[in-house]
Amino acid sequence: MPAWSGFTTETIIVAEPVLRLAGLTKRFGALVATDDVWFDLRARECHALIGPNGAGKTTLVQQVSGLVRPDLGHIHFAGQDITRLAPHRRAALGLGRTFQTTSIVPGATALANVALAVQARSGSSFRFVASARDDAALDREAFGALERIGLAERARQPASSLAHGEKRALELAMALAMAPKLLLLDEPMAGVGRDESQVLLAILRDLKATLPMLLIEHDMDAV
Repeated sequence: MPAWSGFTTETIIVAEPVLRLAGLTKRFGALVATDDVWFDLRARECHALIGPNGAGKTTLVQQVSGLVRPDLGHIHFAGQDITRLAPHRRAALGLGRTFQTTSIVPGATALANVALAVQARSGSSFRFVASARDDAALDREAFGALERIGLAERARQPASSLAHGEKRALELAMALAMAPKLLLLDEPMAGVGRDESQVLLAILRDLKATLPMLLIEHDMDAV
């Protein structure tokens, strides 16, 4: 029997991608917004979509989130084909999203904004019918999301009183409250100053350790 000295056998396990785009194509008349796009996004990866205005970046993210339906191709997320799923069903599977413009409730506190996101995850959008015990549970979870992105001290402040960078961070907290498996970020640094962008970058670096991300960003230093 031959001796196979100097050789070892190792099993290499390649993790399945959290998100896979396969041949994604979207046309608006003669305009081809996404043209046969393929890529995989795995755990602890961050992909940045860059390009000039009108290149189709937001359209691509809208197809992933379900706001726009592709003409061709497939979107696989968390092990299943979600190409035809409605946006709320994708969110329930763990697809988190922030938008190019802020999408908070200005008159509510930072804590209430995040608590509404927690409640939306549970399938209800009417907080006023919840019991006090349920409210406390929502607030605890919401406060945890605010702590994670450094806004705990601003929890009781109206969202309208927050600085622009803090509002962008609040949107991240709201996305985290949905218990995402993936974050889609549409220009998270839009309109923020240099100091605020550094704070947001630090938050994103921390999140990247546990959450894969696909982001649109024009700030090449950030990318």
